[in-house]
Amino acid sequence: MNIKKGRVHKYNRDNIDTDVIIPGPYLKIHEPKELASHAMEGIDPDFHNKVSPGDFLLCGSNFGCGSSREHAPIALSTLGIQAILAPSFARIFYRNAVDGGYLLPIEIERSTIDLIEDGNTIEIDLPNYKVLNLDKNETYGIKPLSDMIIKIVEAGGLLYYSDDAKGSTG
Repeated sequence: MNIKKGRVHKYNRDNIDTDVIIPGPYLKIHEPKELASHAMEGIDPDFHNKVSPGDFLLCGSNFGCGSSREHAPIALSTLGIQAILAPSFARIFYRNAVDGGYLLPIEIERSTIDLIEDGNTIEIDLPNYKVLNLDKNETYGIKPLSDMIIKIVEAGGLLYYSDDAKGSTG
């Protein structure tokens, strides 16, 4: 998977739930771009103006807890977030992010959050399980992702993923 370098948006807080990622009043929105304009509004109403395509979100533990709404990863990925780095993810958010092919949830050590600053430019080296902080010339470890998880996101979601040698989807 080709993860480019991007800027970090840091919210060092645990238990950022789906009501914060995309508040309930916006769940009736079906247009991804309009939905994205409300991403992270529960923490930072101006978040949508700060993000550029290819950026990263850095947060505390249990990111995406709460309801099972798929709106959360859709809004973040449509806005341009390519991956979220956190010590842990709510399982339902993790599966929605991967299965929908929206973005990559990357687990990091808790101590890494303090080492990366808001606005730093980082690059993810998936094959070597590392985060490269280009501003500080530092390297941090990440939890290895299975090849299947990476392939599902690369394929655009579980619907389009196939490990079939013939390349069929299903």
